[in-house]
Amino acid sequence: MAARGENLGLLQIFAEGADAEARLAAILPLSSALGDAMSLALSNIALREKLRSQALRDPLTGLYNRRYMEDSLERYVRLAERESRKVSVVMIDLDHFKRLNDEHGHATGDAVLREAAAAIVGGLRETDVACRYGGEEMIVFLPDCDLEDAANKAEQIRARIESLSGTHGAKVSASLGVASVPSTSGTSAELIRAADTALYRAKHNGRNQVAVAPLRQGWRSQSEATKDAPALLPIAAE
Repeated sequence: MAARGENLGLLQIFAEGADAEARLAAILPLSSALGDAMSLALSNIALREKLRSQALRDPLTGLYNRRYMEDSLERYVRLAERESRKVSVVMIDLDHFKRLNDEHGHATGDAVLREAAAAIVGGLRETDVACRYGGEEMIVFLPDCDLEDAANKAEQIRARIESLSGTHGAKVSASLGVASVPSTSGTSAELIRAADTALYRAKHNGRNQVAVAPLRQGWRSQSEATKDAPALLPIAAE
């Protein structure tokens, strides 16, 4: 079975007993029509999935795009509220990316973005979601992950991105901000703002580090199990 110049599968029709060959020959036109119809249906399914993926994913990095991020984050937060679960966000911004583009060219910049995206995805669970937020900024959703575990995951991501340094003759690093529902934020909008503010603090304090959003007022009294989160995780050794 083939459609649009692509082989999609093989349709086999069998007959047994007396006059099997003659009976197969008799239904050959119907078999051909059936094969053509199945080929077209399979091709349409594949095309629909391809278009759906293109609508949801960033073409350069392969990460989900901002549209998907905005739609899905609200669902994650509502689910966390309804079932008394946690969801964390990690905002990631590649350091001095404009300078990297200016000094090494946009082709190198694109390659670094793709490799950074792959490094991020490679450190995530199947349930985690990575999106391109815009430009050199990326964002990761971590369902069922509290603030402390999210900070540890962010540090792992930071180290994976830093390990890309030297691949293209350039230093590569990232600053990261971490926030979580319900410990730092109550809504999806607050969650994004808290992570973005933490990211800004990481950049202001020297870049190539993880900053954690402060706990909500009164959160300690609501949950005795919650530990104080560090303001900053240690920067990696240069």
